[in-house]
Amino acid sequence: MAKKKEVKESQMILDVAIKGLQEVKGENIVSLDLTSLDNAVCDHFIVCTGSSNTHVNALAASVKDELKNTLTERPWHSEGFGNAEWIILDYVNTVVHIFQEEARTFYNIEGLWADASITKIED
Repeated sequence: MAKKKEVKESQMILDVAIKGLQEVKGENIVSLDLTSLDNAVCDHFIVCTGSSNTHVNALAASVKDELKNTLTERPWHSEGFGNAEWIILDYVNTVVHIFQEEARTFYNIEGLWADASITKIED
C-alpha cells in the first residue's frame, strides 16, 4: 500500500511541476519515467530548456511556487541558481532539470537515461 501512495504522490508532483514549466513557456519539456529501471536514482526526471539565465531562473521559480502552493511541497535540495545554466530541483522521487540549450546538449540527460520511458510534453 505504501508503494502505491508513493507512486501517486510522485505522479502528482510530476504533473504540477510540468504545469509550472508550461506557465512560463518552458521549451522542449520531456518526462523520463525511471520506475522500471534497476538502480534508478528516483521515479521521474523532468527535463526542460530555458532561453537565458533569466528564463531558467523564472522556470525554476514557477515550479517551486506551483508545487508549494498546490501540494505544499518544497524541494529537498536545489542547486544552480547562481549561474542559471542548469538548475536542479530535487523533490526526492521527482527531479526537475532546467537547462540552457548548450548545457542540456552537453550533459545529455535523455541520452544517459535512454532506457527510461521518455514522454515529450506538448506546449
